[in-house]
Amino acid sequence: MEFADLLCRWFLENKRDMPWRRTRDPYGIWVSEIMLQQTQVDTVIPYYERFMERFPDIESLAGASLEEVFALWQGLGYYRRAENLHRGARYIVEQHGGRFPDDPASLRRVPGIGSYTAGAILSIAFGIPAPAVDGNVMRVLSRVFLMEQDIGQARSRADFEKKVMQLIKGDPGIFNQALMELGALVCMPRKPACQECPVSCLCQAYGRNVVEQYPVKAKKPKPSTEKYRVLVIKRDGRYWMEKRPEGGLLSGLWGFPLIGEDRWREIEPFLTDKRFLKRVIHVFTHRRWELEPVLIETDESCDALPVNFDVPAETGGFQTPEQMRKLPVPTAFRKIIRQLDD
Repeated sequence: MEFADLLCRWFLENKRDMPWRRTRDPYGIWVSEIMLQQTQVDTVIPYYERFMERFPDIESLAGASLEEVFALWQGLGYYRRAENLHRGARYIVEQHGGRFPDDPASLRRVPGIGSYTAGAILSIAFGIPAPAVDGNVMRVLSRVFLMEQDIGQARSRADFEKKVMQLIKGDPGIFNQALMELGALVCMPRKPACQECPVSCLCQAYGRNVVEQYPVKAKKPKPSTEKYRVLVIKRDGRYWMEKRPEGGLLSGLWGFPLIGEDRWREIEPFLTDKRFLKRVIHVFTHRRWELEPVLIETDESCDALPVNFDVPAETGGFQTPEQMRKLPVPTAFRKIIRQLDD
């Protein structure tokens, strides 16, 4: 029996029940694929259901403000995904009248849709043979066919996409989902369940007992560390929060002011009513934040703080704890907010 036959038969018998697998709607599939990037399925499901209830179609998403989208995304992380989803929805409404394009070239022009997402939408929603290659797929193919390409290199993706197109058979959506599911449930990065694998009879790495050596991936450099003091400024039971600038890390989200150690040493002598909170570590893809939060009780006469309080309400202001919970605040700052409740 061929690879595709063994794989798809296994998938139809063992696939997990997920809300986005109950639809062929390209919009719903798109939302799920964006949410699933760098996030586990069990975490995504409740976010997906709430998101689809609030934005049941692409027009409702396009008509919403970015702040509304961020608020619903809160806690899911990697907010750039939500921003791209919002931009993409507006693009499709403006350029395609709200109808998802079903050809690869047009789909790839939608903001936030790369080769993997385009392949998933084309194959699952439209039944068009297209490769949807993510980390799970590359791991499976590397082991089954002893592919030596470094999966950490962007240029390797074309080889894996070519391999998928050679193997794809039957329903393209079923085939692509089956590959992803096999990587998620059986052909895992460590301790793969080879005895349960439906294609172990074809797996060259398994036959040669070298499964743990695949896929090939060069070690990533350690993320750079950035250290900041976090100014948690409290006045009359409210806390100062500001919208982070456009174009930078966590742009468009709300947080506390950050300053470097040199600036902190300059202002610290003038801050008499302060309390140090627990240090917070937050790791992004390529950088690591070490945050030292300082709770500062102040009044309107405090000029030592390097903060401009005279800004429009849409970019900064003192917030009650209840208001802070409703703002789109990234995890790094939520870790500090939780300490304020202690």
